[in-house]
Amino acid sequence: MGGFRATSARLVAALSMTALLASACASTTESNIGRTATENLLLARAADKAVEGLSLPLPTGATVFVDETYFQTENSRYAISAIRGALSDAGYRLTRTREDADAVFEIRTGALALEQMRRVFGIPEMRIPINENFNVVSLPELSVYSNRDRAGVAEFSGFLYEAKTGAPLGAVLPMIGQYRIRSHKLFMIVTWGQQQAQPGQRDPGSSWTEF
Repeated sequence: MGGFRATSARLVAALSMTALLASACASTTESNIGRTATENLLLARAADKAVEGLSLPLPTGATVFVDETYFQTENSRYAISAIRGALSDAGYRLTRTREDADAVFEIRTGALALEQMRRVFGIPEMRIPINENFNVVSLPELSVYSNRDRAGVAEFSGFLYEAKTGAPLGAVLPMIGQYRIRSHKLFMIVTWGQQQAQPGQRDPGSSWTEF
């Protein structure tokens, strides 16, 4: 009897060790940022579209200082660079100092953000209170078809004045850009459509474009 118990104990220990080895797993730590890559691309493409065709009431070759003091928003650095790039594309020279500028272009932002809309044919996901303490229970979505629109929206404007005298030269009406992607889902399983923002097209073998 004692030998049987010892053998059983060894068998249990061996099986336990095998189970531990079989169920072993590895985990990795990922950084959590404020926005996903797709969301950042949506904002960047919206900013690019907003400044397409930007021009100022100045002769070509005039030197412009871009005043970004009041351009305060998330992802502002990319948007400011897009504005500066559009001015260069239009033939203006950029300077880092007011003293060297013919005119100051003071820019501001009305919007640089994301919006989302989801349409569901069926029962959407719901959170239902279950007692007087407002504890809730989540009910999953039960839909035949759903789609989701995600959009980056950008609106910029500004005004122009002489660098030396401060005399007004004109204003730039709101420049609005939007970049939207849409995805579809059928029976909560089958998905199709554009799932992520595409960074743009480029000529094969070349990434350089002259102004």
